Amino acid sequence: MAEVDPELVALTGATGFLGRHLAGRLRARGLRVRALVRRDDPGLDALGVELLRGDLGNEAALEALVTGAGTVLHGAGLVRASSPAEFEAANARGTARLADAARRRAAGARFVLISSLAAREPTVSPYARSKHRAEEELARRAGELRPLVLRPPALYGPGDRATLPILAQLARGFLVAPRAPANRFSLLFVDDLAELVAELVAEPHAFAGPIEPDDGTPGGYRWRDLAERAGERTGRRVRLVELPKSVLRAAALVAELGARPWGKAPPLDRGKVAELFHPDWRAADDGRLWRGRQRTTFTEGFARTLAWYRREGWL
Repeated sequence: MAEVDPELVALTGATGFLGRHLAGRLRARGLRVRALVRRDDPGLDALGVELLRGDLGNEAALEALVTGAGTVLHGAGLVRASSPAEFEAANARGTARLADAARRRAAGARFVLISSLAAREPTVSPYARSKHRAEEELARRAGELRPLVLRPPALYGPGDRATLPILAQLARGFLVAPRAPANRFSLLFVDDLAELVAELVAEPHAFAGPIEPDDGTPGGYRWRDLAERAGERTGRRVRLVELPKSVLRAAALVAELGARPWGKAPPLDRGKVAELFHPDWRAADDGRLWRGRQRTTFTEGFARTLAWYRREGWL
């Protein structure tokens, strides 16, 4: 069994939206980062990240990734898939294989799983079930590992293509949203989560999971709140266009049927619609995690993200 190095972090999902922010914050703290990647990545290479070719289905690559790591930071996973089985394979079984490798090659390491708020409601959608199953697999296989589960709410920020359509609409003065005026949800700016994770990795912690961080907004948000706050920032009224569940389900079914012959993940599926209409996606925030640090409000995060989109030519 290899001795673990507290300065070495084994990272999955480094080429994704959150993963790039995590890699940057960890390197800024002077930590070594070894990342599992499918292909070369000049951006990560420029940060001084050690790149290791492989994926969550490659046992030898997983063992090489985690050998000697003081922290295994698992951020990889699917948010869109062509079937429930694909979600299960990537999110649940991928976590199980990584935990097994860490138990063999980095016993005693911290294992930080970046899960999702959806995991607490596994019956809502195949994605939610797969994230819940990932947490179960980690708990079952932890052994000498020190597991910690983080369940972020909806993330947004520079580099995110998933929320680009929403923020682009807000910038243009309208927002198409579910007709669910009482529903509430939490948000978190990506830089805040990356800083929190880097702090948890760099310093000893004794928090019991799962941890559900958010931006500290009391009561969370409604879709109308986003429209109002974006309007305050841009100086123009944002019109809210609310669609009933039946319309969104029909659109999702069409998208699923269109994607099925190609074996691709549809841009919208019925599971995602069910998530959108779930009444309460507010995080059970624990203020101790932030140690008095200021968190980014949506008004400020929206402005910073919009500026980045425009600078990079995404808008």
